Amino acid sequence: MRLIRGLEEALNAVRDRDPEAAHPGRRAQVEAVIEDVRTRQDEALRELTERFDGVRLERFEVPVSLRRSAAAALPDDLRSAIDLSIERVRSFHERQPRLAALAPGVDGWLGQVIRPLQRIGCYVPAAQAPLFSSLIMSAVPAQVAGVPEIVVCTPPRRDGSVSPEILYVAEALGLGPVYRLGGAQAIAALAYGTEQVARVDKIVGPGSAWVVTAKQLVYGRVGIESLPGPTETLVVADHTADARHVAADLLAQAEHEGAQPVVVVTDEAQWHAIERELERQLVDLPTAHTARTSLDRRGLAVIVADVSEALRVANAYAPEHLCLLVDDPWSWLGAVEHAGGVFVGEHSMEALGDYVAGPSHVMPTGGTARHASALNVRDFQRVMPVVGLSAHALAAIGPAGARMARAEGLEAHARAIELRLDSGKTSGR
Repeated sequence: MRLIRGLEEALNAVRDRDPEAAHPGRRAQVEAVIEDVRTRQDEALRELTERFDGVRLERFEVPVSLRRSAAAALPDDLRSAIDLSIERVRSFHERQPRLAALAPGVDGWLGQVIRPLQRIGCYVPAAQAPLFSSLIMSAVPAQVAGVPEIVVCTPPRRDGSVSPEILYVAEALGLGPVYRLGGAQAIAALAYGTEQVARVDKIVGPGSAWVVTAKQLVYGRVGIESLPGPTETLVVADHTADARHVAADLLAQAEHEGAQPVVVVTDEAQWHAIERELERQLVDLPTAHTARTSLDRRGLAVIVADVSEALRVANAYAPEHLCLLVDDPWSWLGAVEHAGGVFVGEHSMEALGDYVAGPSHVMPTGGTARHASALNVRDFQRVMPVVGLSAHALAAIGPAGARMARAEGLEAHARAIELRLDSGKTSGR
């Protein structure tokens, strides 16, 4: 891990992260994939899937019979764990306010109504491992929001199949079609539609840097919840933190390909203890190669004076996951400004949040936590203001509206208001 000492050097190192900097040619390549799918549709999907995933498919949707048989083959304990995750994620999101506010008053009716999106696409990564938990975290909040149709895109395996865990989640939730499509071509298919894949209103779910770039490029044609790309965790650890826990939390993120693990400590001795623990835990870790690559290429260790400075670094970095392994961690929550999710204390490890804590683990990465939130019910709803003014309200506020319209040079706006004002006077209302 790259070692940084001091607040100012740390702030300079973490600000203005640019995920495109390491791959200047990625955008052009993804643009070419999207245009190919947009123009040649299913035939482009077949060729791109064969090129990138190594399998030629004529039909992209997984047959319902295969979904059911694959799901039935899962071990009972895994099915129970998935069911618990679904239950807790649903319970958490059902506590989020979902009701419209529309009420009469002296001015008539003012308020808003809330409508769910009609069709969404959940992207589920599967290149390194089938992240079936991401489907739970994307689809359950959408169901709570009332979305009637949810489809799934996930990369096929070499034999054209899809992991049984993903298929079980789709069956357990009663989701729509599961398409064997991955990468930028899947995002393009969901955004534009093809002969076999109907376009959606919004695309959600994490993905590789290629998927994130594709989502950036199709935004506007289709809704995008955020840009959850390669994962990242920033752990703030003071002298009270157990070095074993800190190392374990860093490795839990580092074992994702392309991840960035960051630790900010308040003294150098603590960092050396964590460094030793990382080496010890890597010895028998099955994913040690990927984890070590993440640590060596993208890992950061920062030494600052105290927890206050550590949180300044964290806010500048705006991590996807912020873990507070410090004395009295709840007292520092108010100092957190930018994070996708906050994990408070030693019993709230981020790895548990990936599965059964309750909030969605689809969180903003790459510094977008400065302006984006973790996936939630509101991501799947449209809020429509409703204006139903009375004649009394029109008389009171209409002249101000007409005056403002003329100041902007929009005479037709002013006349539309004054026509109603004059009609009200004529009718005696």
